[in-house]
Amino acid sequence: MTYQSTLEFYTTGRGTSNITSEIAGVVRASGIQCGIAHVFVQHTSCSLTITENADPDVRRDLETVIARLAPDGDPSYRHDLEGPDDMAAHARSMLTGTGLTVPVGANGLLLGVWQGIFLWEHRTAPQHRQVVVTVLGS
Repeated sequence: MTYQSTLEFYTTGRGTSNITSEIAGVVRASGIQCGIAHVFVQHTSCSLTITENADPDVRRDLETVIARLAPDGDPSYRHDLEGPDDMAAHARSMLTGTGLTVPVGANGLLLGVWQGIFLWEHRTAPQHRQVVVTVLGS
């Protein structure tokens, strides 16, 4: 059996948003007891990640790390049509990924106790984002 739903999120700009409960809601609605949930963000300047869901310092530190890898306004960037964060946002998305697969069991996500699913906005301005969740199984 396959079930699919598209979720919409409005970010407040650069940073992470915990979307675990929304993804879990799609899994529950699917009725699938055992399988996988594939989560995909339909954009090139944000990403998805599974990380620590208890201490927000982890996510702040991850932002520091990714800023070192893909800094805003690097003079060697050619693509800057939408501002100094434009190319950096694309690079950050490529480095962190736009899709995740999570196991499903007992009609729920089988995440670890400290894990959460986060939409990671890489643009500095607020954005409207769509996330497609596809649940496969029985």
